[in-house]
Amino acid sequence: MARMYSRKRGKSGSKRPVKKGAGWIKYKREEIEEIILKLAKQGHQSAEIGMILRDQYGIPSARLVSKKRIARVMKANKVYPEFPEDMLNLLKRAAGLRAHLAKNKKDYTSRRGLELTESKIRRLAKYYKRKKILPHDWKYEAEKIKLLVK
Repeated sequence: MARMYSRKRGKSGSKRPVKKGAGWIKYKREEIEEIILKLAKQGHQSAEIGMILRDQYGIPSARLVSKKRIARVMKANKVYPEFPEDMLNLLKRAAGLRAHLAKNKKDYTSRRGLELTESKIRRLAKYYKRKKILPHDWKYEAEKIKLLVK
């Protein structure tokens, strides 16, 4: 299927190998969960925690060892942020674009990028409201988001 805004298609890129155990992992399930919680309390998002586990601890996938996703471990111990990670990243991008456009009023390319980002936020919010992750009366408002993100 084609991409929404770029007229390109395809799924090229690296693929994760077939699930096999990684024999070099020295950590047990409880130790990995403790590391995840320590990193989450330091303010890292689940994707960042996965990269730190891969790069610094040599754990290719926390799911192979702990049988749980990183976000599930965080939710079980109540350290997951109130907004889902993908929504929060889009909100940060929109706030950054608004700040950029306040300084550079003639940057029409960035204005288009802001429109696309805000439409993604609204679509994602509709999905999260349906799944009851966001409150039903939540609405995207740029001024409130600026306070929330920073």
